[in-house]
Amino acid sequence: MDQRTRRVGAVATAVVAAVTVLAGCSDEAAPGGEGKTSASSSPAAGAGETGAAAPASGVDRSTAEKAVAGWVAAVIKGDAGEACLLMAEPAAGSGPARVGSEETCGDDAPQRKRLEQTLGQFKESFTPDPPSDAPEVAVARTPATGQKVTVPADRITVDGQGLDEIVLSHSTGVTEDQLDIKVESSRIEGSWYVTNLHFDIG
Repeated sequence: MDQRTRRVGAVATAVVAAVTVLAGCSDEAAPGGEGKTSASSSPAAGAGETGAAAPASGVDRSTAEKAVAGWVAAVIKGDAGEACLLMAEPAAGSGPARVGSEETCGDDAPQRKRLEQTLGQFKESFTPDPPSDAPEVAVARTPATGQKVTVPADRITVDGQGLDEIVLSHSTGVTEDQLDIKVESSRIEGSWYVTNLHFDIG
């Protein structure tokens, strides 16, 4: 395994672990839009690639872009509770959808503790240079396919820097065309949650 694979592969492993935690975020189904959304005031409805900000406290699941922006910001801040509240596992077969709730994402919740162990590697990989205590995360409006929106990393910016470029800056021997990162958001009972991560090294 070369150095490139070791450095980026560690984050890919964390991706798998985080997605696994989604299944345990909640045993209850929970109850969303689009524009360029930012994780720090609310986007103008129907705006194209305009900037917007999510409330500093609490989570905003009204659009896929807001959910993704809030989740990325929470990861960078190391806020596992907020990240958990923005994550879910869609219904599969006869099983119900599972979404993050105050109960399952609370300080002592096992799901949150598992997520805290996983998010550390994301925090490092998603943090721009120079780092910020209050990262401004913006997500460009992305077309939905049914009840899902898949946002490529190059449509996500952190303090003005592309997320794909930030991840590359923390990697060794990886070029832009070799790294494919996408964040998937799904609409569940009217609200949007981060439901999957695609992290491929070509």
